[in-house]
Amino acid sequence: MVPATTHIVSRSAVSGLAAVAVALLGAVATQGFGVTVASAQAAPPSLPSLIAGPQRSPANVARDPYRHPLDDLTFFGVQPTSTVIEILPGGVGYWTEILAPYLKDHGRYIAANPANDATSDEAKRENAAFTAKVAADPTDYAKIEPAEFVPGSRPLGPDGSADMVLTFRNIHNWMANGTVDAAFASFFRVLKPGGVLGVEEHRANPDQPQDPQAKSGYVRQDYAIALAEKAGFRLAASSEANANPKDTKDYPAGVWTLPPTYRLKDQDRAKYAAIGESDRFLLKFVKPLSAP
Repeated sequence: MVPATTHIVSRSAVSGLAAVAVALLGAVATQGFGVTVASAQAAPPSLPSLIAGPQRSPANVARDPYRHPLDDLTFFGVQPTSTVIEILPGGVGYWTEILAPYLKDHGRYIAANPANDATSDEAKRENAAFTAKVAADPTDYAKIEPAEFVPGSRPLGPDGSADMVLTFRNIHNWMANGTVDAAFASFFRVLKPGGVLGVEEHRANPDQPQDPQAKSGYVRQDYAIALAEKAGFRLAASSEANANPKDTKDYPAGVWTLPPTYRLKDQDRAKYAAIGESDRFLLKFVKPLSAP
């Protein structure tokens, strides 16, 4: 296999590229180039307009300074025509509020939540909350397609059917329950050759051994890369959009000591609020074109 070429992309660079792309698209629309305004199909809403849109909850908007939604989705390369599977969007639906309306007319948004017959209280709670969220906004969410995420037991969808799989801060959970290899294998199967796997995770210190169960919630970046490459993926790029150098990663209750969880409640709350949310890596993997 040809070694991957890794590009580190800054938040400002990603935002700048997005702005240039929007400007160029606007020029094409207004100057013609064989397309007239009267005959062209209505353009999908832009990511910036949806990120600023009224469909988003105040609680999710409040986390934007740490999660940088425009930078992340631009880095991963989400297009309005993409078929995107989000792994475990949950009842909060941070990314659902952006991706579902962005993809509803020209693409597909597939929400892979826990199995409908899951027995854990957490899974039942997340499924119920997601169902309620979808029902409350049929304009934006009526075209969401459900899927069940049960690594090693049920496929996410037909083999080679998705353009993109996105997972945000989930690897540590799969390490803890022993399903991490099965999870990456399921992503590889459902993606088309050339498809993209986008990964975000709490970043562990590189000079510390990786706990195989990631009990602190932190995962070494090189460890995550090895997991994806073991499944057959090729690393295409990394981004520092969600880096936080103030995160020392040595807290009494692991990453959940920090906001938004504040597992220690009022103990040193101001200290942890000043640190902010965790330091996170963003990785973009590609399924090789030669893969079955």
